[in-house]
Amino acid sequence: MDSDPMELKVSFFPPLYQQRRIWVLDILRRERITEVVDIGCGHGELLAALCQPAPWLGPRSHWRKGLSLQDADNGLTSLFDSVLLDDSETPDLHPVRIAGLDISTRALQSAAELTSPSANTLYTRWESLEVSLWHGSLDSINPTFVDVECIVATEVIEHLTDDLVARFAPVILGVYHPRIFLMTTPSYTFNARFSPPGTSDPSGYVDPTGRTDRVFRNSDHKFEWTPEEFAIWCTTVGKEWGYTAEVGSIGTALEEDPWGRDSQLGGASQTATFRRMDDSNSRRKRERRTRVMYDEMAKKQPHQLVITHHFSPHPHAGRPRDPEEIRAAVLCTFEEWGDAVLRVEDLWFSKDIAVMCGGSIDLLTEIVERETRLYLQRIPGQRKENWTVEIKGGVQRRRDDWSTARRSRCEVEEDPITKLSESSSQ
Repeated sequence: MDSDPMELKVSFFPPLYQQRRIWVLDILRRERITEVVDIGCGHGELLAALCQPAPWLGPRSHWRKGLSLQDADNGLTSLFDSVLLDDSETPDLHPVRIAGLDISTRALQSAAELTSPSANTLYTRWESLEVSLWHGSLDSINPTFVDVECIVATEVIEHLTDDLVARFAPVILGVYHPRIFLMTTPSYTFNARFSPPGTSDPSGYVDPTGRTDRVFRNSDHKFEWTPEEFAIWCTTVGKEWGYTAEVGSIGTALEEDPWGRDSQLGGASQTATFRRMDDSNSRRKRERRTRVMYDEMAKKQPHQLVITHHFSPHPHAGRPRDPEEIRAAVLCTFEEWGDAVLRVEDLWFSKDIAVMCGGSIDLLTEIVERETRLYLQRIPGQRKENWTVEIKGGVQRRRDDWSTARRSRCEVEEDPITKLSESSSQ
């Protein structure tokens, strides 16, 4: 917004754009989303965040195919399954396919750089990922987006012309019909927070359409909704296309409003979570109306694929070593560190134990529990990497001399990590 002597200081922490991204990522985690399409992806910041690999395999991964345990030992598998069902921690994201769509070729060039494998090499990747970027408009249908698990559109709809706004819900909720649709848009009501009450000429940008006397935050905004208007729109399109809609807001100013309007004005960005209803009536209604949309948009210019990135997992993902080797490496880690208690995360990132476990932290915790010399402390309310492992009877070697001491018992005739490297190159 333009600077004005009457404009009040309004700041956000984290910055408002980050709060929107956090809101999206939190829902993606809770819903265990693995497929995401970002409509209006811009420079690809959200997609870049989704490209960051999880520190270990997800609970649905097929790591057990390579686990070297006796077929008769069903106790470990049963215990593993119960841990997954009872684990109430917020899960990590494990996306397998993400895509972005934007009308700006320059923004897509930046997105291509941010999402390239060469820009995401800091951490070990345990799962494959495909990233595709598309150039085009919302009024064209992209068959690869149909039935995707989740679509996201943050601060997009307010930039669209009337004809595209009319297509917004029919294309996203009708043609593509994702299980979940997440969107945000500015709250016009919050704009009053930038000026004292009764200001006759607030700073900003006059409604370019001339339909209202409202002043917007951005020169490219074609409209800005009040919370009431947004709720009505969400409810209407939700019923029309067979979705429930949950609206909210994010972005409260750090500074306290001198006139006490904060609770009345709400957040700076409005949010909506649409969840698809899959009853037979909702499905039939979507299918019937979607056929009409396909006919109307058949001659539109199709989206153009800009680039596709393929992220390959570590060669030992899902291929754990023998449990005896993993147990030996864990015990040696205690001896080298000289501590009687370590966190699971300490073990995970020590001595290539993650590689030996094939990327499965659940395999590590189960092997620890089966070792009589170790005690795993599951801490309620804590993520599993913060659980602690205690070696019974303690250790003799201290942390301050482990780096200069000989490996002694931890040495084997052939280093298992060397064996891992040799086998992966064959």
